[in-house]
Amino acid sequence: MSFSTVTVSFPVDVETFEEMRILCAEAGQVDNVQYELIMNLQAVKNYEMSGFCVLAYDDECEQLIGLASAIDIMGLQTYEWSILVAPAYRKRTIGHSLLQEVYKGLSARGAEGALALTLEQGPFGAQFLKKNGYSYSFSEATLQGKAEAASQLPENMTIRGYEEVDEQMLVETFVAAFGDTAEEAQDLIAYNTTSEQHILWVAVIEDTVVGTVTTREEGEAQWLTALAVHPQYMGRGIGSALLKWVQQLAFDGGQQHVLLDVEIDNAHALSIYEKAGFVKSMQIDYYVYVK
Repeated sequence: MSFSTVTVSFPVDVETFEEMRILCAEAGQVDNVQYELIMNLQAVKNYEMSGFCVLAYDDECEQLIGLASAIDIMGLQTYEWSILVAPAYRKRTIGHSLLQEVYKGLSARGAEGALALTLEQGPFGAQFLKKNGYSYSFSEATLQGKAEAASQLPENMTIRGYEEVDEQMLVETFVAAFGDTAEEAQDLIAYNTTSEQHILWVAVIEDTVVGTVTTREEGEAQWLTALAVHPQYMGRGIGSALLKWVQQLAFDGGQQHVLLDVEIDNAHALSIYEKAGFVKSMQIDYYVYVK
Protein backbone atom coordinates (compact mmCIF):
# COMPACT_ATOMS: atom_id res chain seq x y z
CA MET A 1 0.00 0.00 0.00
CA SER A 2 1.32 3.44 -0.97
CA PHE A 3 0.11 6.78 0.28
CA SER A 4 0.71 10.47 -0.38
CA THR A 5 0.62 13.51 1.88
CA VAL A 6 -0.37 17.09 1.20
CA THR A 7 -0.22 20.13 3.48
CA VAL A 8 -2.95 22.78 3.39
CA SER A 9 -3.28 25.99 5.39
CA PHE A 10 -6.42 27.12 7.22
CA PRO A 11 -9.15 27.49 6.16
CA VAL A 12 -9.70 24.16 4.41
CA ASP A 13 -12.36 23.78 1.71
CA VAL A 14 -15.74 22.18 2.31
CA GLU A 15 -14.85 18.84 0.67
CA THR A 16 -11.64 18.46 2.68
CA PHE A 17 -13.43 19.37 5.89
CA GLU A 18 -16.02 16.66 5.26
CA GLU A 19 -13.27 14.07 4.71
CA MET A 20 -11.67 15.13 8.00
CA ARG A 21 -14.99 14.97 9.82
CA ILE A 22 -15.68 11.44 8.55
CA LEU A 23 -12.19 10.25 9.54
CA CYS A 24 -12.59 11.65 13.06
CA ALA A 25 -16.07 10.15 13.42
CA GLU A 26 -15.15 6.68 12.15
CA ALA A 27 -11.94 6.49 14.21
CA GLY A 28 -13.85 7.78 17.22
CA GLN A 29 -16.40 5.00 16.94
CA VAL A 30 -13.66 2.36 16.93
CA ASP A 31 -11.66 3.93 19.76
CA ASN A 32 -14.70 5.16 21.73
CA VAL A 33 -13.34 8.71 21.95
CA GLN A 34 -14.14 12.08 20.36
CA TYR A 35 -11.38 13.27 18.05
CA GLU A 36 -13.15 16.34 16.67
CA LEU A 37 -12.00 18.61 19.49
CA ILE A 38 -8.37 17.54 19.64
CA MET A 39 -8.08 17.81 15.84
CA ASN A 40 -9.54 21.35 15.99
CA LEU A 41 -12.23 20.69 13.41
CA GLN A 42 -14.04 23.93 14.21
CA ALA A 43 -10.89 25.97 13.74
CA VAL A 44 -9.79 24.53 10.39
CA LYS A 45 -12.61 26.42 8.60
CA ASN A 46 -11.89 29.74 10.33
CA TYR A 47 -10.22 32.47 8.29
CA GLU A 48 -9.08 34.17 11.49
CA MET A 49 -7.13 31.17 12.76
CA SER A 50 -3.49 30.50 11.88
CA GLY A 51 -2.71 26.86 11.27
CA PHE A 52 -2.35 24.00 8.81
CA CYS A 53 -3.35 20.40 8.19
CA VAL A 54 -1.38 17.50 6.75
CA LEU A 55 -3.55 15.00 4.88
CA ALA A 56 -2.52 11.43 4.03
CA TYR A 57 -4.38 9.64 1.19
CA ASP A 58 -4.36 6.01 0.10
CA ASP A 59 -3.05 6.23 -3.48
CA GLU A 60 -5.28 3.40 -4.70
CA CYS A 61 -8.69 4.51 -3.43
CA GLU A 62 -7.85 8.21 -2.77
CA GLN A 63 -9.36 7.89 0.71
CA LEU A 64 -8.21 10.10 3.57
CA ILE A 65 -6.42 7.72 5.95
CA GLY A 66 -4.39 10.07 8.14
CA LEU A 67 -4.57 13.59 9.42
CA ALA A 68 -2.43 16.04 11.36
CA SER A 69 -3.60 19.49 12.43
CA ALA A 70 -1.56 22.30 13.96
CA ILE A 71 -3.01 25.56 15.24
CA ASP A 72 -1.54 28.79 16.61
CA ILE A 73 -4.47 29.58 18.90
CA MET A 74 -3.18 32.84 20.35
CA GLY A 75 -1.32 34.07 17.29
CA LEU A 76 2.00 33.97 19.18
CA GLN A 77 3.85 31.48 16.94
CA THR A 78 3.22 28.70 19.45
CA TYR A 79 1.39 25.75 17.91
CA GLU A 80 -0.65 22.88 19.30
CA TRP A 81 -0.76 19.82 17.06
CA SER A 82 -2.13 16.30 16.98
CA ILE A 83 -2.13 13.30 14.65
CA LEU A 84 -4.85 10.77 13.80
CA VAL A 85 -4.51 7.66 11.60
CA ALA A 86 -7.47 5.56 10.48
CA PRO A 87 -7.65 2.34 12.57
CA ALA A 88 -7.23 0.02 9.56
CA TYR A 89 -3.99 1.78 8.56
CA ARG A 90 -2.21 1.91 11.90
CA LYS A 91 1.11 0.20 12.70
CA ARG A 92 2.48 1.37 9.36
CA THR A 93 4.61 4.44 8.60
CA ILE A 94 1.75 6.88 8.12
CA GLY A 95 2.01 8.45 11.57
CA HIS A 96 5.75 8.96 11.23
CA SER A 97 5.31 10.54 7.78
CA LEU A 98 2.66 12.91 9.13
CA LEU A 99 4.97 13.85 11.99
CA GLN A 100 7.79 14.75 9.60
CA GLU A 101 5.42 16.94 7.58
CA VAL A 102 4.26 18.65 10.78
CA TYR A 103 7.90 19.50 11.52
CA LYS A 104 8.29 20.95 8.04
CA GLY A 105 5.11 23.00 8.41
CA LEU A 106 6.15 24.37 11.79
CA SER A 107 9.59 25.30 10.46
CA ALA A 108 8.15 27.01 7.36
CA ARG A 109 5.89 29.13 9.56
CA GLY A 110 8.63 30.13 11.98
CA ALA A 111 7.07 28.42 14.99
CA GLU A 112 8.73 29.45 18.25
CA GLY A 113 7.15 26.66 20.30
CA ALA A 114 4.94 23.59 19.94
CA LEU A 115 2.90 21.25 22.11
CA ALA A 116 1.77 17.80 21.03
CA LEU A 117 -1.73 16.79 22.14
CA THR A 118 -3.23 13.37 22.72
CA LEU A 119 -6.38 12.10 24.39
CA GLU A 120 -6.05 10.30 27.71
CA GLN A 121 -8.42 7.60 26.41
CA GLY A 122 -6.72 7.33 23.00
CA PRO A 123 -5.15 3.91 22.39
CA PHE A 124 -1.85 4.90 20.74
CA GLY A 125 -1.18 8.64 21.12
CA ALA A 126 1.03 8.66 24.21
CA GLN A 127 3.01 5.63 23.07
CA PHE A 128 3.64 7.19 19.65
CA LEU A 129 4.82 10.49 21.12
CA LYS A 130 7.17 8.85 23.63
CA LYS A 131 8.74 6.74 20.88
CA ASN A 132 9.44 9.95 18.97
CA GLY A 133 11.20 11.77 21.79
CA TYR A 134 8.34 13.53 23.57
CA SER A 135 7.84 13.85 27.30
CA TYR A 136 4.62 14.44 29.25
CA SER A 137 4.11 18.07 30.34
CA PHE A 138 0.59 18.59 31.75
CA SER A 139 -3.09 17.69 31.26
CA GLU A 140 -6.35 19.57 30.85
CA ALA A 141 -9.73 18.08 31.65
CA THR A 142 -12.88 19.12 29.83
CA LEU A 143 -15.70 19.40 32.35
CA GLN A 144 -19.38 19.41 31.50
CA GLY A 145 -22.18 21.01 33.48
CA LYS A 146 -25.86 21.59 32.89
CA ALA A 147 -27.35 24.73 31.44
CA GLU A 148 -29.82 25.72 34.12
CA ALA A 149 -31.61 28.62 35.75
CA ALA A 150 -29.42 30.00 38.51
CA SER A 151 -29.96 32.09 41.60
CA GLN A 152 -29.54 35.86 41.46
CA LEU A 153 -26.12 37.48 41.48
CA PRO A 154 -24.69 38.72 44.79
CA GLU A 155 -25.97 42.10 45.95
CA ASN A 156 -24.49 45.08 44.07
CA MET A 157 -22.79 42.82 41.51
CA THR A 158 -23.46 43.22 37.78
CA ILE A 159 -21.96 41.54 34.72
CA ARG A 160 -21.37 43.43 31.48
CA GLY A 161 -19.23 43.28 28.35
CA TYR A 162 -15.57 44.30 28.48
CA GLU A 163 -14.58 47.93 27.94
CA GLU A 164 -11.09 49.35 27.39
CA VAL A 165 -11.20 51.07 30.76
CA ASP A 166 -11.23 47.58 32.36
CA GLU A 167 -7.84 46.55 30.98
CA GLN A 168 -5.62 47.29 33.99
CA MET A 169 -7.85 45.42 36.45
CA LEU A 170 -8.07 42.47 34.06
CA VAL A 171 -4.31 42.39 33.61
CA GLU A 172 -3.91 42.26 37.40
CA THR A 173 -6.55 39.52 37.55
CA PHE A 174 -4.95 37.30 34.91
CA VAL A 175 -1.43 37.78 36.27
CA ALA A 176 -2.58 36.65 39.73
CA ALA A 177 -4.90 33.86 38.58
CA PHE A 178 -2.84 32.25 35.81
CA GLY A 179 0.72 33.30 36.57
CA ASP A 180 0.87 35.27 33.31
CA THR A 181 3.15 38.19 32.62
CA ALA A 182 1.45 41.52 31.98
CA GLU A 183 2.17 41.12 28.26
CA GLU A 184 0.65 37.63 28.20
CA ALA A 185 -2.43 38.94 30.01
CA GLN A 186 -2.81 41.70 27.41
CA ASP A 187 -2.50 39.10 24.62
CA LEU A 188 -5.25 37.05 26.27
CA ILE A 189 -7.51 40.08 26.48
CA ALA A 190 -6.85 40.89 22.82
CA TYR A 191 -7.59 37.30 21.79
CA ASN A 192 -10.82 37.06 23.78
CA THR A 193 -12.10 40.40 22.48
CA THR A 194 -11.31 39.89 18.78
CA SER A 195 -11.88 36.18 18.13
CA GLU A 196 -15.09 35.17 16.41
CA GLN A 197 -17.99 34.37 18.79
CA HIS A 198 -15.89 35.06 21.91
CA ILE A 199 -17.40 37.47 24.43
CA LEU A 200 -15.31 38.74 27.34
CA TRP A 201 -17.45 39.62 30.37
CA VAL A 202 -16.52 41.45 33.55
CA ALA A 203 -18.13 41.28 36.99
CA VAL A 204 -18.45 44.71 38.57
CA ILE A 205 -19.16 45.84 42.12
CA GLU A 206 -19.46 49.59 42.71
CA ASP A 207 -17.77 50.40 39.38
CA THR A 208 -14.81 48.13 40.19
CA VAL A 209 -13.96 45.06 38.12
CA VAL A 210 -13.79 42.10 40.51
CA GLY A 211 -13.81 39.13 38.13
CA THR A 212 -14.07 38.02 34.53
CA VAL A 213 -15.11 35.17 32.26
CA THR A 214 -15.16 34.60 28.50
CA THR A 215 -17.87 32.63 26.71
CA ARG A 216 -18.24 31.10 23.25
CA GLU A 217 -21.41 29.50 21.90
CA GLU A 218 -20.84 26.26 20.01
CA GLY A 219 -23.80 24.13 18.98
CA GLU A 220 -25.67 22.90 22.05
CA ALA A 221 -22.95 24.09 24.42
CA GLN A 222 -21.69 27.33 25.87
CA TRP A 223 -17.92 27.19 26.30
CA LEU A 224 -16.47 28.95 29.32
CA THR A 225 -12.84 30.11 29.44
CA ALA A 226 -10.58 32.45 31.41
CA LEU A 227 -12.74 32.56 34.54
CA ALA A 228 -10.78 34.53 37.14
CA VAL A 229 -11.29 36.71 40.21
CA HIS A 230 -9.23 39.79 41.07
CA PRO A 231 -6.88 38.90 43.98
CA GLN A 232 -8.36 41.61 46.23
CA TYR A 233 -11.81 40.02 45.95
CA MET A 234 -11.02 36.33 46.42
CA GLY A 235 -13.12 34.33 48.84
CA ARG A 236 -16.34 36.27 48.29
CA GLY A 237 -18.11 33.75 46.04
CA ILE A 238 -17.47 35.76 42.88
CA GLY A 239 -16.05 32.79 40.94
CA SER A 240 -19.05 30.63 41.80
CA ALA A 241 -21.40 33.48 40.88
CA LEU A 242 -19.73 33.86 37.47
CA LEU A 243 -20.01 30.12 36.88
CA LYS A 244 -23.72 30.07 37.71
CA TRP A 245 -24.24 33.16 35.55
CA VAL A 246 -22.80 31.32 32.53
CA GLN A 247 -25.10 28.37 33.24
CA GLN A 248 -27.99 30.83 33.21
CA LEU A 249 -26.68 32.37 29.97
CA ALA A 250 -26.63 28.93 28.35
CA PHE A 251 -30.12 28.16 29.67
CA ASP A 252 -31.49 31.41 28.27
CA GLY A 253 -29.81 30.73 24.93
CA GLY A 254 -31.30 27.26 24.57
CA GLN A 255 -28.01 25.39 25.00
CA GLN A 256 -27.91 22.09 26.84
CA HIS A 257 -24.48 22.22 28.45
CA VAL A 258 -21.67 24.41 29.72
CA LEU A 259 -18.18 23.17 28.89
CA LEU A 260 -14.83 24.30 30.23
CA ASP A 261 -11.19 23.22 30.34
CA VAL A 262 -9.12 23.15 33.52
CA GLU A 263 -5.65 21.85 34.31
CA ILE A 264 -5.98 18.69 36.38
CA ASP A 265 -3.45 19.88 38.96
CA ASN A 266 -5.52 23.00 39.71
CA ALA A 267 -7.19 21.52 42.77
CA HIS A 268 -8.90 24.77 43.82
CA ALA A 269 -10.61 25.29 40.46
CA LEU A 270 -11.59 21.64 40.20
CA SER A 271 -13.19 21.83 43.63
CA ILE A 272 -15.30 24.84 42.60
CA TYR A 273 -16.47 23.16 39.39
CA GLU A 274 -17.23 19.82 41.03
CA LYS A 275 -19.31 21.52 43.74
CA ALA A 276 -21.28 23.15 40.93
CA GLY A 277 -22.07 19.73 39.47
CA PHE A 278 -19.51 19.63 36.66
CA VAL A 279 -18.07 16.23 35.69
CA LYS A 280 -15.09 15.28 33.52
CA SER A 281 -16.01 14.28 29.97
CA MET A 282 -12.51 13.98 28.51
CA GLN A 283 -8.85 14.74 29.18
CA ILE A 284 -6.17 16.07 26.84
CA ASP A 285 -2.54 15.34 27.66
CA TYR A 286 0.18 17.73 26.46
CA TYR A 287 3.68 16.63 25.48
CA VAL A 288 6.85 18.54 24.66
CA TYR A 289 9.82 17.42 22.59
CA VAL A 290 12.90 16.60 24.63
CA LYS A 291 16.10 17.31 22.68
